[in-house]
Amino acid sequence: MSMKPLCVKLSVQPSRGLVDEKFTILVQNLLPGFQLTIHALHQCEDGHSWEAFAHYTADATGTVNVSEDPSLDGTYSGVEQMGLLWSLRPVPGSKYGLRMRKMNVQTPMVVTISVYQGHRTEGFLDQVLLASVMVERWYMAPGVQRVPITDGKLTATLFLPSGPGPFPGLLDLWGGGGKLVEYRAALLASHGIASMALDYLTPQITKETGKMVDNDYFETAYRVLEQHPQILGSRIAMLGLSFGSTVTLRMAVYSQVVKVKEMMDQAGNSHLLTVLSYKNAGHLIEPPFMPFARASTFKTITNPPTKVMVLWGGELVAHSRAQEDAWRKTLVFLRENLYGGMKHGASFSNL
Repeated sequence: MSMKPLCVKLSVQPSRGLVDEKFTILVQNLLPGFQLTIHALHQCEDGHSWEAFAHYTADATGTVNVSEDPSLDGTYSGVEQMGLLWSLRPVPGSKYGLRMRKMNVQTPMVVTISVYQGHRTEGFLDQVLLASVMVERWYMAPGVQRVPITDGKLTATLFLPSGPGPFPGLLDLWGGGGKLVEYRAALLASHGIASMALDYLTPQITKETGKMVDNDYFETAYRVLEQHPQILGSRIAMLGLSFGSTVTLRMAVYSQVVKVKEMMDQAGNSHLLTVLSYKNAGHLIEPPFMPFARASTFKTITNPPTKVMVLWGGELVAHSRAQEDAWRKTLVFLRENLYGGMKHGASFSNL
């Protein structure tokens, strides 16, 4: 079936948005019943390429709407509006154990969405494109400020939402791999919460002294947030992933500076605890639509460091569902408990 007489139209809206914003992919001007493959390609900052693809059949009007029409096969199947992002996987021939992580949050994640004739599973770069568009997914909304913390003890970055503030604050702690990981804090600031990404396992002070940080390090970070002129000192949260969750719970219970526990007692809410459990989800619950990594290489913080392969577990679809649900509920929790009726958030959608 030749497509030469037709000019295939591909649109992705919004073509520029936050990474947790859904987009709509629409393919038009096809022949009814036409078989096509929609392909997504992204090159990470480390040089590795990731791809996802799905097989569709045009309806009676010669249209495919990814938000409504089922994928018949590919890296995902069924009706999955954001499947071309969360099912991204390393291209054939890549080394095993890759995990996608955004390092420079001041640049977008650029994804090329393309349409090919027929139901294809490989060799996309050798095929003739019917249509192609580039989309940008950002962690930093317009106006968000990235502020490196210059306190001599801390290795951290503060992200301030757009506007004069004051804003509620959040201390963001990642897991056992160390390093300064900024993308979740940047995204939280894009939703109106001043967030500090903190390196507590491999900070500069540890490199200089050879000693691990203690509670004073975290309390110093908390005070920086508490005393910042654009942050509401009485409305500060902590968020942890993996080993960071252990630190967050410990500080909430035992710290005389953080006092999460004390505020709950005073409010008569010490009995309240919400536990979210997701069947078949893996260990690494990240912001929504991030590709699933069932296993990846992991460099220990021992001296000397050792590179190991870690099995994080989980299943692709269940894990992707969990990330979307957990992120939505996290934002709701933070808005309800930190913001109340105050205005919050930002978006690319109207740009």
